[in-house]
Amino acid sequence: MNGRGYSVGFGPPQTPDVIKYLMIANVGVFILQNLFPGIVEALFAVWPQRVWEQGFVWQPATYMWLHSTGSVFHLLFNMFALWMFGSPVASHWGDRRFLRYYVLCGVGAGVIIAAWPGLLFLFGMPTVQYLIPTLGASGAVFGVLLAYALIWPDRTIMLIFPPIPIKAIWLIPLLFFMELFSGPSNVSHVGHLGGVLVGWILLQRMGVGDRVGFKQIKYRYRRWKMRRNLRAVQNEDRRDDHRTFH
Repeated sequence: MNGRGYSVGFGPPQTPDVIKYLMIANVGVFILQNLFPGIVEALFAVWPQRVWEQGFVWQPATYMWLHSTGSVFHLLFNMFALWMFGSPVASHWGDRRFLRYYVLCGVGAGVIIAAWPGLLFLFGMPTVQYLIPTLGASGAVFGVLLAYALIWPDRTIMLIFPPIPIKAIWLIPLLFFMELFSGPSNVSHVGHLGGVLVGWILLQRMGVGDRVGFKQIKYRYRRWKMRRNLRAVQNEDRRDDHRTFH
C-alpha cells in the first residue's frame, strides 16, 4: 500500500541482481564461519582493541559480511530486511549505485563501531565494547531502511511484530524503540546508529535526505497532533448530541 492507493501483496515485485548477489555472499560467508568456527570471526569481525592496537584496519570493511553462528535468525532477519526494503531501492537507483551506497553505509558503521569505544578508552573511559567483537550486516541494512523511508516516506508498511500499519518515515524510530526496550542485549546500537548516520550523509549528498528533514518531521508531528485534537473535539460533540437527545 502507498500514499496514493491500495494494493495487497507480500514482498517486492522483483529482486534485482545486486540483492541476490549480496544475499548469496552473506550466506556463503556464514557457511565458511560454520566450517571454521572462531577463525573467521577472529580475523574479520570488528574488534576495536585489535583495530587500534594490532593494526587490523580491514575489520570495519569485513565485519558486515559475517553473522552470529549461534543463531541463524541474525542472518535471516538481515537478509529479509535487505530483500524487502533493498529491492525497491535497488530497482529505483540501479545495481551499481545501490551497491556503492550499501557498502559505504556498512563500512562507515564499522569505522564508528571501532572508533567509539577506542576513543572512550583513550580518554580514560574504558568500555566492554572495546574488547568484544561486532559482526553483521545491520549497519548497512539500517542505511537501506533509511533510504527506503526517505524515498517513499508516505508508503504504509504492515509490520509483522507487532501487526500494525505505519508510515515508512516512522519505521526507523519504531525499530530503535523496540530495540532499546525489547531487543536482545547483544545488539550493537552504535552500529545501527552509525549506518543511519552515514546513510543520512550520503542521501543528503544525493539530494534525497533533504526531502524529509527535521522540519518536515516536525511538521508531520504537528499535523498528527492537530488530527488527534480534531478527533477529540468530534468525539466530544457526539457525546453532547447523545446527552441532548437522550
